[in-house]
Amino acid sequence: MKVNKGDAKQRAIMLKKLREEHKDSVARTQTLLKEQKGLRQQICRHMREEPRTIPDLAGLTGIPAPDILWHVTAMKKYGQVEEVGMCGEYYLYKNIGKSHA
Repeated sequence: MKVNKGDAKQRAIMLKKLREEHKDSVARTQTLLKEQKGLRQQICRHMREEPRTIPDLAGLTGIPAPDILWHVTAMKKYGQVEEVGMCGEYYLYKNIGKSHA
C-alpha cells in the first residue's frame, strides 16, 4: 500500500495530537511500570540465594502478601520464577535468572 505525502502528514499531525491529549495517562502508566519493576527487583533479590514462600517474601520486603503473590504469579507466568517445592502449606519460589529485574 502506497501512502502519499499528504496522508503521511495528516497521520503525523493526528499522532502528535493524540500524544498531547494522553500525555498525563502515559506519564502515570510509566510511573506505575517503574514502581512495579522496583518491587519485582526487590522480590527477586530475596529469591536469588534460596527459595522463599509468599509469607517469607512479605516479611523480608514489607510488601503485603497479596501484592507479593500478584507479582510472583506474573513472574511465574513469564518464566522469571518457578515453584521448587513446598514449605508446609506454602509453595517455595525461586528466581531462575530470566528476570529483567
